[in-house]
Amino acid sequence: MIDRACISINNRCNLSCIYCHFRSQEKLEYLHDKDMNVYKILDNIKLHIDKLNIQGFKLGFVGNGEPVLDFDALKGYIVYISDYLYNGKIKAYTITNGTLVTKDHLEFFRNYNVDVGFSIDGIPEIHNKWRCNTHNIVIRAINDYHLINGCYPSMNCTVGADVLAHYEETIDFFVPFDSKITFSRMIGENGITLSEFHQFIDKAKLRLKVRTGGYDCTMYGGKCGAGINNIFYANGCVYLCGNCVDLPPIAEYDTELDAIKPDIPFFDRTNCYKELYKNTAIKR
Repeated sequence: MIDRACISINNRCNLSCIYCHFRSQEKLEYLHDKDMNVYKILDNIKLHIDKLNIQGFKLGFVGNGEPVLDFDALKGYIVYISDYLYNGKIKAYTITNGTLVTKDHLEFFRNYNVDVGFSIDGIPEIHNKWRCNTHNIVIRAINDYHLINGCYPSMNCTVGADVLAHYEETIDFFVPFDSKITFSRMIGENGITLSEFHQFIDKAKLRLKVRTGGYDCTMYGGKCGAGINNIFYANGCVYLCGNCVDLPPIAEYDTELDAIKPDIPFFDRTNCYKELYKNTAIKR
């Protein structure tokens, strides 16, 4: 049963982070601004929730770009599902690079029960190397979040070779925030192995509130959930996940959720479906 979805509301970002897999050559040709009526998607999600009496459908306004670049559109989508946010039928979140977020944005997200995660790669030396020298800007936005909400936000940190080499300093950086941290495995040409990533996660768990999830994504330390309960909307289509936008879509964006039935072969879900597919270990 599908009870999680991400909607990529744009394919634009104000940064050009070196490791961003959405900007890799293999994916760039697949990122198109094809018309996609997000309100129709939200209608289908609400219909699905009501039909199956789902409580806590997890909906992320995240994807190929920086969502705050289209804040007016995002604001409209959130207001449209506000009754589902207030009664807990939808648990919504967004993830931002933190460079464009204002206090007004943060007040709006708080008022509508939308969680906000910030991408920050730990210590300034590592973050600035990979994320366009934005560490100070992101920290100011995180402090604004604390001022408005009385706690620090969840944070997302991408783990590459630099973080592995400075794992103690990275973990030390996050300890004072006492918030949930999602570590993401760097993939692509600058990536690290799953084994290296899990060794880091095991160390981080000793001192931090680390989110790994269950059948969610190997990139975050969980198992691959491709084809189980999570879908990704982008480019006018539905995909298995955000990492699969260069694979064939599984449905058109306006398909009712009950009709989305991915047909993928059995595979070892401790591995990433996309990586196995790419390496020809499995084929659809």
